[in-house]
Amino acid sequence: WKSRYCGCCGGWVDYMRAKGYRVNVTAVEDMDPLKARFGIPRDLESCHTAKVGDYLIEGHVPEPAIAKLLAERPAVKGLALPGMPAGSPGMDGAPGVYDVIGFDGAGKSSVFLRTGA
Repeated sequence: WKSRYCGCCGGWVDYMRAKGYRVNVTAVEDMDPLKARFGIPRDLESCHTAKVGDYLIEGHVPEPAIAKLLAERPAVKGLALPGMPAGSPGMDGAPGVYDVIGFDGAGKSSVFLRTGA
């Protein structure tokens, strides 16, 4: 799900498709109710929200973190890359090091994977 007004979300979709994922896009007028319904913690929010199997993916999460999530199946609700970090998949700028956060839906979160240069 993405705001119909956001351009960088399409960059992340293209990135994930290039990695072999099938991505369906739903453009919405207002992301806030969707994020509230899914229970995305406010401090972990980004511009788009995805579901991969039973997991939520919030923001420009790099594919290696998603692959690890699907391989290990940890007891988390989802992964987030808060904000819109420059150089993250779909964003302009030089790639950097990113802490992908795992969150459980009960207010607990921790670094799931550090990715990048």
